[in-house]
Amino acid sequence: MMLGGDNPTTWIVYNRLVREFGLFPCLIEQSIPRSQLLRNRAKKLGWPAVASQIAFASLIRPVLRYQSAKRIKQICLTGDMEPRSPLTPAIEHVENVNSAAAIARIKIHNPRIVIINGTRILKPAVLQSVKATFINTHQGITPRYRGAHGGYWALYENNPAQCGVTVHVVDEGIDTGNIIGQDCIVHDAQDTFVTYPYHQTQVAMPILLKAIADVRDGTLQTRPITGSSAVWYHPTVGQYIKARLRGVR
Repeated sequence: MMLGGDNPTTWIVYNRLVREFGLFPCLIEQSIPRSQLLRNRAKKLGWPAVASQIAFASLIRPVLRYQSAKRIKQICLTGDMEPRSPLTPAIEHVENVNSAAAIARIKIHNPRIVIINGTRILKPAVLQSVKATFINTHQGITPRYRGAHGGYWALYENNPAQCGVTVHVVDEGIDTGNIIGQDCIVHDAQDTFVTYPYHQTQVAMPILLKAIADVRDGTLQTRPITGSSAVWYHPTVGQYIKARLRGVR
């Protein structure tokens, strides 16, 4: 089973797994209401930082998405990735993956493996609803780049050796579960903030496919996260411009 947000990387992962294992159920949750998301983030970062993050998301990211459209198509083509939602009754929509309705659907399907992609943090009630291994594809190398946009922040910190992806077991924290596997991406001057996730999803797929096979065979091995740890969010306008002047797009 899969729990995901309605975004291209979710569909890349789902479509690839369907090709490998056949059709299986998928719950897609609605986005967190913008007002709720902003309030929660402001409590942690303050309103000035959040206002600048909104400006980045509203003014800069759409431009990057337009400029990078051809590059995204190229990455998907060379990586054999399908970023669009398939038409199938196996996909159901819920308001919140932590809701009673979602938990009821999970219990009905009673999966052995649950793949997570782009959802809000799972509550204990979800993780304990079935005897399954919950596996997440995180777009960053943990524990240093937990949270959002880990690949971008690695480049922002001039740390390309940790610009990559982590496949891990899900626990109750923010990207704190035991690591199944990690890999780094290869990018070039054409790539931007909006293309890194496609590279990360591409390199994550072999790790994820092996993890699923290992759970099936009872041979899954993991390791705990160690080292410096930080949770990252969207960049502010100032942070993006600062990095852009150094060539990090």
